Amino acid sequence: MSHPVRLGVDVGGTFTDVVLSTSDGELVTAKVPTTGDQSVGVVDGIEKVCGDAGIDPSDVDTFEHAMTVSVNALLEEDGAKTALVTTEGFRDVLEIGRQARPNLYDITAEKPTPLVPRRRRFEVAERVTIDGIRTPVDERDVATLADAIRATGAESVAIGLLHAYQHPENEQVVAAVLRDELDVPVSASHEVLAEFREFERTSTTVVDAYVTPVIDAYLERLETRAAELGVPTPRIMQANGGIAPVRSVRDHAVTTTMSGPAAGVVGAAEVAGTVDVDGLVTFDMGGTSSDVSLVRDGEIAQTTDAEIDGRPVKTPMVDVETVGAGGGSVAWVDTGSALRVGPKSAGADPGPACYGRGGTAPTVTDANVVLGYIGASSALGGELSIDERAAEDALSSLADETGLDSAVDAARGVYRVANANMARAIRSVTVERGHDPRGFGLVAFGGAGPMHAAALAESLGIETVVVPRACGVLSAYGLLAADERHDTVRTVRTPLGSLETAGIERIYGELASDVLEDVFDTDAAVVRRTADVRYVGQSFELTVSVPETFDADEVAGRFHDAHERVYGYRMSDPVELVNVRASAVVERDAPPVVYRGGDTVRKATREVVFGDGLYETPVFDRDTLPARADVSGPAILEQDESTVVVPPEWRGIVEADGTLVLTQRGEGE
Repeated sequence: MSHPVRLGVDVGGTFTDVVLSTSDGELVTAKVPTTGDQSVGVVDGIEKVCGDAGIDPSDVDTFEHAMTVSVNALLEEDGAKTALVTTEGFRDVLEIGRQARPNLYDITAEKPTPLVPRRRRFEVAERVTIDGIRTPVDERDVATLADAIRATGAESVAIGLLHAYQHPENEQVVAAVLRDELDVPVSASHEVLAEFREFERTSTTVVDAYVTPVIDAYLERLETRAAELGVPTPRIMQANGGIAPVRSVRDHAVTTTMSGPAAGVVGAAEVAGTVDVDGLVTFDMGGTSSDVSLVRDGEIAQTTDAEIDGRPVKTPMVDVETVGAGGGSVAWVDTGSALRVGPKSAGADPGPACYGRGGTAPTVTDANVVLGYIGASSALGGELSIDERAAEDALSSLADETGLDSAVDAARGVYRVANANMARAIRSVTVERGHDPRGFGLVAFGGAGPMHAAALAESLGIETVVVPRACGVLSAYGLLAADERHDTVRTVRTPLGSLETAGIERIYGELASDVLEDVFDTDAAVVRRTADVRYVGQSFELTVSVPETFDADEVAGRFHDAHERVYGYRMSDPVELVNVRASAVVERDAPPVVYRGGDTVRKATREVVFGDGLYETPVFDRDTLPARADVSGPAILEQDESTVVVPPEWRGIVEADGTLVLTQRGEGE
């Protein structure tokens, strides 16, 4: 049976990952260095994977893509020169922010620098009350404002008027005039996030305006290069874990933040969905950072309360905790002589010392080389050879700086510190949210994840580790498994006890119409309804599902249950409906996967450090392991994009699709 040829490309901080699902169900993968212009690396990866599969790029039927363009623009503060238009008297909302401090007792703590400096923040005379528009906008004032904005050289404009989420008429006038007068993108808050809380709404709108020109330019380059290759126009992964057409992403560029990590969680949930555990902790360790998320009852954890580099972004996204510990993270000694790892990364160029590209700083990857987890038989990305001597020299220098006896001692310390950093991230999405990780499975992926997974799981009391077959490029695989999804929200802020069902149904109907406009095939779309609910007087909400016909008692009951599950108690206080949400989803089947395996190939034997011991350890080519193969530790399983470390007290079973399930061995096994 012939299947569509599907292509997924995920751009990471160090490598660009590519997965191709062929017409006969084979998965072909590739990993190439990420380039400055990410579209160049994308093309390199497509050409490589198509060459390996023996097909022409024009044979590809669908092309899904995740990138780091928008999040890089935020982290590096390299986005568009943005102007902000606000209500008179609220020019500094973006800078004042909230009273909350991330480090309460740090007297030197500073807030992030606003993406829009004060000289490019403008006010317009207007006023909205609970009854509607009290002071309408004067179009002549807005036209004058356009001249002032043009004089600043602004490359985009964000509009965030007070209460525009409820009464957008004034903001609509401002947006219409500025779009007519200026030849730059204009982001209006009622279009980006029709939700109350003026600081968060303004911040999200500013982020959208800040990244829109960057995303536009990138997608234009990518579309041109894709057309030259003969592959289809890409569809883009959003932070909510859903795919969207390019046209939709260009209208809502803020939705592309964190798209790569979202794709990884989708892929992990798809591959490990049948494992018999209470839930899944997804663990993606790449070259620059590690991303952790949670999957329960098949549902991926979502949030609308995220921050990127200290800046609120309230659009729906997969709930991912990120820590600056990846394979390329640099080990260093702080002023107190303590060993630290990250967040600085060696990147792809020059990269870790073991890459042989001129890097000299000791990294986590170099530590893995010295410990024996990576060796001469390893080929990172399928083509990058390992310089073991350079790794040894880098860790020897670190040992001298820390007063340790040897490069091995320094490598062991780097490995343990990196694991401790990642364990904290896992605890933040499990223990700190009322979940016991000991009943969960750890899904390990990314280029470095499977090397650390078993040791990390052991420190957390997790007994099952799942390593997908395409673990080194799982985010790219997740692109092929992701549904199409579009979200919208509107604030209502009404006590549940006084709701009129007809009025709420009318609002849900309008929201459904909004999200269905973005869907390519509306006949295949399903509209899912949720609501943000809280007890009257609370400051934050919980999101619960809403039945097809709104029932206040049913929604209240679901909220009470959710509150007790999250916080351990429920109250008899009145319940308030705050926001109503709608999502249009077009479900897609993951591509079929054929795993052939073969006759087990033992590539080498080398000395490997586990804990405080040294073990003679066999090294296998993972792709040659047959289905149902039983691998007892210690063992190293190598493939082009990743390496799996099986410690002495662990064993692994290869599933029918090539997935490796690791469990701790009992006494006598």
